[in-house]
Amino acid sequence: MHTRTPSRDVPPTTFAFAPIGKALMEALPDGVVVFDPFGRMVYANQSARSAVEAVEELDRRPEEARKKILALGGRSTRLRHGAMELGEALFLPAGGAAPMNGSTLADRERQAILETLQATRGRLAEAARRLGISRTTLWRRLRAYGVRDFRTAK
Repeated sequence: MHTRTPSRDVPPTTFAFAPIGKALMEALPDGVVVFDPFGRMVYANQSARSAVEAVEELDRRPEEARKKILALGGRSTRLRHGAMELGEALFLPAGGAAPMNGSTLADRERQAILETLQATRGRLAEAARRLGISRTTLWRRLRAYGVRDFRTAK
């Protein structure tokens, strides 16, 4: 998600979830962190709270906080209703951080993509061919995993 830098014209946070929505997010074993369209964190379920509390930039620099949360092995999903952009949800593997043994599918997929990109020296077409996916899918995966500069990402 392309996040805008908060400024004086950013409205105050008025984001609210229905009780059923909160109950659903709390029931998930994975961590869920929700950001509004301006990049401010508006919700973190119990599984994600310890990871979120460790990130100091939440109030001062929301984009840096988002990057740090994604670096924990999270995956990003835009939240939309029709054409309206509602924000973004980050999903963290159970426990709030990526397991060291790479046991989640998302963690293994991210690692395979990064290793293939490193082996192909950042050539997307070659990496996509080796992975058996299209370049468009590779771009989407890179964006979902928060990898912006894939030539230096690890």
